[in-house]
Amino acid sequence: MTRRHFVGIADFTPKEYQTLLSRAAAMKADTERPSFPGKVLALLFEKPSLRTRVSFDVGMYQLGGHCLYLSPAEVGLGQRESVQDTALVLSRYVDVIAARTFAHRSVQELAEYGSVPVINALSDQEHPCQALADMLTMQEHKGELKGRTIAYIGDANNCANSLLLLAAILGVHFRIASPQGYQLQPAVLEQAQQSGAASGAEVFMTEDPDEAVQGADALYTDVWTSMGQESERVERERIFHPYQINKALLRRANPNAIILHPLPAHTGDEVAEGILYEPQSVVFDQAENRLHAQKAVLATLLECA
Repeated sequence: MTRRHFVGIADFTPKEYQTLLSRAAAMKADTERPSFPGKVLALLFEKPSLRTRVSFDVGMYQLGGHCLYLSPAEVGLGQRESVQDTALVLSRYVDVIAARTFAHRSVQELAEYGSVPVINALSDQEHPCQALADMLTMQEHKGELKGRTIAYIGDANNCANSLLLLAAILGVHFRIASPQGYQLQPAVLEQAQQSGAASGAEVFMTEDPDEAVQGADALYTDVWTSMGQESERVERERIFHPYQINKALLRRANPNAIILHPLPAHTGDEVAEGILYEPQSVVFDQAENRLHAQKAVLATLLECA
């Protein structure tokens, strides 16, 4: 077996994603217990996080290994020390690296120059671990994924990219409603359409949230202003004001549609007051599933190392 990475959704095949989802579900049910005693995961973070840090730390502990957190001040990725040198040094100490970075290229370089598996724990282009947890949550609440429909409302950001790409691979229809200037990048849309042609998934892009959610099985949103975009906050709040998941929008979806959000949420912006605590909200199942999905990824990559 050869060393593998999880830098982006394209790194695994449809069959491998089915296996990852099955493994994650088995680990959650405690029917599969892989063990990697003595293995060390390095968390290399340029951005703070609650779910990403805790889920990886706890996950590696449950797999029998150890976790080492490296803050921005300790590393200064690409500033105090080059990404290449960081990859070469960490590869001598640890068995796997999970990197949460601003630039997607940083994760790519860690994978290129390091000799251990690298996991993208978030970059400006993708958030593949989140997408895998999203699909695990969809599978738990909706059963068979193929043929289901996700309506994404808001900024076509890194979460949207990974979720779209994974949906297209798994045969899940994907509709996204975003304002002009904040829509999907053409390359991402084209990649998804190619995968959808093989899986039967339909990809639909619009500026109208009402159009996107008609008959959808899941409504998904994320913050309007991500880390690093704070200077754009006022302008983004004005532009995205019509792109809020609220009870009126929810009524246009399937009656049993679920609500998804990667958290943290900004109540009053992308989600209305109280909407995340409605019976249809599964956001806290979704947050928990980061742990199980990432354990499946860690186990798979460590077995290939």
